[in-house]
Amino acid sequence: MDVARMRGIAKTYRLKGGEVKALRGVDLTLAEGEICALVGTSGSGKTTLLNILGCLDVATEGTYELCGRQISAADPSELASLRSEEIGFVFQSFNLIGVLTAYENVELPLLCEGSMSGGERKRRVMKLLEGVGLGAYAHHRPDEMSGGQKQRVALARALAVRPRLVLADEPTASLDTDTAQEVLELLVELNKQEGTSVLISTHDPRVLPYAQRVLEMSDGKVKAARGPMIRASGSHPALR
Repeated sequence: MDVARMRGIAKTYRLKGGEVKALRGVDLTLAEGEICALVGTSGSGKTTLLNILGCLDVATEGTYELCGRQISAADPSELASLRSEEIGFVFQSFNLIGVLTAYENVELPLLCEGSMSGGERKRRVMKLLEGVGLGAYAHHRPDEMSGGQKQRVALARALAVRPRLVLADEPTASLDTDTAQEVLELLVELNKQEGTSVLISTHDPRVLPYAQRVLEMSDGKVKAARGPMIRASGSHPALR
């Protein structure tokens, strides 16, 4: 089953100096449960594509179907609902809320979603934190954690509402080699456990062995797809 399906997606920005064509007829399908890497030089259109996939922006032309729902004609409230229910985000800069603990950062999307009781939320949050090896850090704030630990919290938060799609924008760019490998192996294990589709936008070659497909962007188009790649072997120590 396809989680996301794009056909003929174009995005044109109208600026004072003229038009900028950021996307030029993108066709893209993401299957349920797969991990894809999206690569390309700066200015190739990766960020614009992620923004449209994440319902943060809308296409100028084309059709986009997310989890069986047409996005092209959705109004802002429908887009906000889709973002909170179906999509998880992971960022290079983590984007954790500094005054909140790890527990509170992971709990926040569940509070916004509003369908769980307090007991259910606690069980879900602690399961995720323990799954990323940070159960003992539940009451630590971001300034008390390393970069790798903060990215693990961000992964747990992205999966809190059991989204169908996780979009990760340069999630390893600020991490050293060992920590990046640990986070990527963890992402693969969480992907297996939760069945979530993952698209990673990256310049980091360390990501590629963890992807089932590699999508290449150039001049606003998805030019080619390579795959399958070699998947990471073994399981993350925190999940054994």
